[in-house]
Amino acid sequence: MTFFPQVGRRWALAGLGLLLLGAMVFVVMRAGPLAPIKVVVAQVKEGSFEPALFGIGTVEARRSWMLGPTTAGRVLSVKVDVGDIVKAGQLLAEMDPVDLEQRLASADASIARAVSAQLTATAQQADANARRELALTNVRRNQDLAEKNFISPGALEARLQEKVSADAAVDAARANITGAAQDLSRVKADRAALLQQRGNVRLLAPADGVVTARDAEVGSTVVAGQSVLRLIDPASLWIKLRVDQGRSTGLAPGLKAAIVLRSQPQARVTGSVARVELLSDAVTEERIAQVAFTQVPVGTSVGEMAEVTLQLPSTAKAALVPGASIQRLGSATGVWRMESGQPVFVQVQIGASSLDGQVQVLEGLKAGDEVVVYSQKALAAGSRVQVVQSLVNQSPAAGATP
Repeated sequence: MTFFPQVGRRWALAGLGLLLLGAMVFVVMRAGPLAPIKVVVAQVKEGSFEPALFGIGTVEARRSWMLGPTTAGRVLSVKVDVGDIVKAGQLLAEMDPVDLEQRLASADASIARAVSAQLTATAQQADANARRELALTNVRRNQDLAEKNFISPGALEARLQEKVSADAAVDAARANITGAAQDLSRVKADRAALLQQRGNVRLLAPADGVVTARDAEVGSTVVAGQSVLRLIDPASLWIKLRVDQGRSTGLAPGLKAAIVLRSQPQARVTGSVARVELLSDAVTEERIAQVAFTQVPVGTSVGEMAEVTLQLPSTAKAALVPGASIQRLGSATGVWRMESGQPVFVQVQIGASSLDGQVQVLEGLKAGDEVVVYSQKALAAGSRVQVVQSLVNQSPAAGATP
């Protein structure tokens, strides 16, 4: 009588167990560790774009000067302050000349003495020439008398000796004139050096500019080469731009630039690449370029940060994929392409990239292919995947480019 109800309960319990087991298997396969990996895919498109380079730069002055003395000394006066506009040749500061004026007076006296010595040597040469002419005349006269035996040979020899002495005196006078001229040149050179030193203690503006720093005050002692004032040419402002070496393909002089200064984020000004430096920064792995303004904006300050976008020529038509789909598997670069619902890693050759994340694929894909852009976790060959519109509260795969 009670056999059938007991059998029924057993079948009910067995059915409930099977149902729970099926539910568990369903949960494990759909949401557990064996669940398919959620992926976001995109279709490969064919097209072209205008690639661009982006970098951060600093406003600098192309022409700047550091003014200071060439010898150690004390600052006597500073006639300008930071922000003052100066003209070429304007006196900006002056160093204490110490004993330069006295040394110049001494040099003037030495020059006067050298001139007197030169005049004396010239007079001595004229006297020596006159004595030589007289000695030559006496020799000729005595030679005639000696030939007629009117004088003795000793008298003729005495006249010849006078002639030799007169010639030596002429040579000595000529040497004295040369020495006096050399002394005069030396003293004049010494005076010119003193004048140059006096000129060096007067710090003059080398060109029109603006004072940006005042590094020493009156009474300060500075060493040779130390800066007292710093100037820049405000019309020569440009931007020292840094661009990632890996994304610097196409960087060249003449590229048009769109510039946004940190102090003027709403304004966009134009410029162009004036120069690309031959030396890159090996530490930050950046290339350096100088970007000139088409017109320097009013209020631009030296040292200000700027965001620069350089426009490159349009690319040829090719397959385009989102940059986040590019992956590296070992040493290979490629994408996960969907084939029959399964991801397959395909090596590709990439080209230019745009600032909005588009990457040009030169080989390996064609228009219409589907590639994985984001995945819930890292993919492998044969992974079970589930295509979704977006990954909500999920992290991209390790190594993916978001």
